[in-house]
Amino acid sequence: MTRSPRRADEAYALALCDEVVGSESVREARFDWLRGDPGKTGRSVRLPVDAFWPEHGLVVEFYEFQHDEPVPHFDKPDRLTVSGIPRGAQRRLYDARRAELIPERGLRLIVLRKAELSLTPRRTLARDRDADLATIRARLAGALPGELHPDA
Repeated sequence: MTRSPRRADEAYALALCDEVVGSESVREARFDWLRGDPGKTGRSVRLPVDAFWPEHGLVVEFYEFQHDEPVPHFDKPDRLTVSGIPRGAQRRLYDARRAELIPERGLRLIVLRKAELSLTPRRTLARDRDADLATIRARLAGALPGELHPDA
């Protein structure tokens, strides 16, 4: 099975986060208190977070471009979600829910945007490891002062 470029980008960025933090995160962690909207049956799913370090109380969400701008491939206005709204609107709703509920639970949330990392002119990840590590170290420094892995 081949990994999609989007998933590969997320895996690359989160692996660098693991390196900077100095431990491996729980990927796609889910919490009972972070849920999507209920469907027709009244059931709601637990929303995943991209990476969670329980020992640090840290959550990192990796935002691809569709989190900040319309992307036709992801935002099909004629296809409604369980919330009764288009996918782009639901993504914004769930992003806002994470931004509110994660800190309310005493966890630190860092949103790492793909656009913050080294990009090619075509807006794909350049995978400049040194530059990307420096960016991630700077982004996580405020969340984990004095706790960052010294070798990253």
